[in-house]
Order: sequence, then structure tokens, then C-alpha cells
Amino acid sequence: MTRNEELFLRAQKTIPGGVNSPVRAFRSVGGAPRFFTRGEGARVWDADGKAYIDYVGSWGPLILGHADADTVRAVQQTAAKGLSFGAPTEGEIELAELLVQRVPSMDMVRLVSSGTEATMSAIRLARGFTGRDAIVKFEGCYHGHGDSLLVKAGSGLLTFGNPSSAGVPADLAQHTLVLDYNDAQGLRDAFAKHGKTIACVIVEPVAGNMNLIVPKPEFLAAMRELCTQHGAVLIFDEVMTGFRVGPASAQGLYGITPDLSTFGKVVGGGMPLGAFGGRRDIMEKIAPLGPVYQAGTLSGNPLSVAAGLVTLKKIAAPGFYEALAAKTKALVDGLAGAARQRGVKFSAQSVGGMFGMYFAATPPTSCAEVMASDKDAFNRYFHAMLDAGFYFAPSAFEAGFVSAAHSDADIAATVAAADAIFAAG
Repeated sequence: MTRNEELFLRAQKTIPGGVNSPVRAFRSVGGAPRFFTRGEGARVWDADGKAYIDYVGSWGPLILGHADADTVRAVQQTAAKGLSFGAPTEGEIELAELLVQRVPSMDMVRLVSSGTEATMSAIRLARGFTGRDAIVKFEGCYHGHGDSLLVKAGSGLLTFGNPSSAGVPADLAQHTLVLDYNDAQGLRDAFAKHGKTIACVIVEPVAGNMNLIVPKPEFLAAMRELCTQHGAVLIFDEVMTGFRVGPASAQGLYGITPDLSTFGKVVGGGMPLGAFGGRRDIMEKIAPLGPVYQAGTLSGNPLSVAAGLVTLKKIAAPGFYEALAAKTKALVDGLAGAARQRGVKFSAQSVGGMFGMYFAATPPTSCAEVMASDKDAFNRYFHAMLDAGFYFAPSAFEAGFVSAAHSDADIAATVAAADAIFAAG
């Protein structure tokens, strides 16, 4: 038995499923998860001492790679002065100023401790600002585990949803309308029927939680138009895409201005941190200025703020995003080219430093198309690549991430390993 397997058996005695977040359990791909002991640059090492080129990057935040020296140094120096105060620090102001400067749609921002906290707070704020209850989300988009968001589509077109998790009251789920991603007409129909009751639309502008799905331009444009027309709040969930797909995030890349935005991952530089912000008139409804309550003892934690500040400053270097996007595109083009030469039904695409790979002839544009891909083929591929020393997300429904620490040689080695696996059938 390997050390990883031993740890997994031990963990299951005291931790539900042996993991502290479900996708880590390898349930969809089978086998025992890898327990990591350290990371450096583009590589991680597991409990058995095996090294992997990592394309998960802690699910996105490690845009500079593992254990970036400047980030680690900033956290160490901050920790020496105190871990937490439960009181304001100057670093919080500096990070807020930097976020407002980088994201043109944000006049004000509130720091929190996670992406889930950011999205649930933004939705509460949208409801408080509009005085409405209904929210619109899209099938396959994940916005954290807040009750209003763990909802699957209703029984028919344009019906409100049903809980997709035990413990979510049906009375709460009925206020969430679940539509198809990239379906602009479906969104128009929803507003025509329910426009007076919709408080907000929340969306991943580039979906990353049903694998990578690129938005159709008319989809985001219709969303902005309809929210303006009906007085609803448009929320871009940029927890995953924030500063991952471009210097002004997805909203800068696609030229769409949301009313509120949520952030996480990159803005914390690998430490627990989230943020939500937007128009001043909306943000001033948050306590202590307004009636919408939100609080958190560890919000704006000094260690997370220190890591976030270093990361955001380093990724602002000239040419950073161009190099990251080129590297990521080289990976997906190489994988797709290798599969094509070997006659394997496979496709891949990227946006900035995010990528998706699919055992399907063409990249999917909706949750239904993702679900139709060959998941068994993905599982075989995942384990073959894992054995070869390449760590991808253990699910066919998750995006991947390239960091600045990945070298051209890392990309070439990854493509070569995939080619050998495709050739072997």
C-alpha cells in the first residue's frame, strides 16, 4: 500500500469522505487522492515522494506557481507582526485601492474570506438593493455552496428550481431560476416572464466549473441589456476568472460592465481571501452604511492581504498576460494536435491562463454538451497522465490552470506524454 493510500484510509476515519472538499476525493475518476507535501514552481510532490507537473494550481490562485519567493516572504514578514487583529489594517486599504484601480466597474469593495462568502454576500446585497427575491443562475455554473445557489433546473422551461443538495429548503430554492448557459433567447424569455421579480443575474463570465466554457458574445451582451432594462443587478462571478484571463479580468476581456463582481483565488495569492464590489450606490447599502448585513472576523486577514498584494503587483508586469496566454494556448494546441494525429476524439481550448480539455469532437458550449462528452475516456487519460507525472483536475468537469512558472519544456513534456497515451489507445 502506498503512503497516499494509507493517508486516505486514515483520513476517512475522522473526515467525511477523507477530504475537506468533495472533488479532492477522486470519486469521479476512482482511486486514492494524492496527499501533497510540498510545491515549488510548476511542480508538486506527494506523500510517496513522486513529483508532478501541476495543472490545478490550488484550483487557480497560484498564477505565479507554488511557493513564489516574494509571496512567501511577504506572508512570513506579516506573520511575524501578528496573525490577525479583528480590526482594520492599512494593508486592507491598499488591496481595496488596487482592486478598484484594476477593475473599472468597481467603485467600492468589501474583503471577505472565501469565494462562497463573496457570492452569497453579493446576492444578499442585490436582493436588499432591489427589494426583490428571485435570482437567475445558469446550469453548470458553480458559485459556492450558499443555499440559494445549490439549485438545479426546475421541471420545465422557465420554472424555478429545486434543491440540488440536502439541507437546502425548497422554499428558498424556489426563488432561483436556472437557465442554460450561452442561451441568450432563454434569458430574454425569463425576463419577459419574471422580470419584475428578478433581483439579479449571477454568472461565471467564462464558465470553469463544468470544464471551461467560453461565452458567446451575444449571451453576455443580452445579460447586460436585460438587467439594465428591468432594473436587475448583474453579478459577474470572477472568483475563478478574476485576474486569470486578463489584467482587468473577464469583464475587461469581453467589454461588459457588471453591477457587482465577486473575486477570490488570485486576489489572495494562495491564501484564503475573497472580495465583492461594484457600483457605489449598491455597495453603500452594506452595513455599516446600509441595511444589508455582512460581517466576518477574519475578513481582510493580514496574511491573505499580504499574499494578494504581492501577487497582484507581480502580475501587472508588462507582457505577463501575453506570455501566460501563449503558454496556455501552446498546451491546448499541442494536446489537440496530438489527439488528432492519433485519431482520438478530443478537443481543447483556452482563455488567458485557463484551459479546458474534452473527450468530444469540438469544445462544448453548454452544460448538456459537457455532459455528453466521454467521461470514461477522460478517466483513463487522467490516470495515465497521473502515472506519468502530470496532475490535472480529478474530474472531467473542471477547468485547468497554467502558471507563470510552467516552462516551455514543461508544456512540451506534457504534450509528449499525452501523445504517447493517445498512441497507446
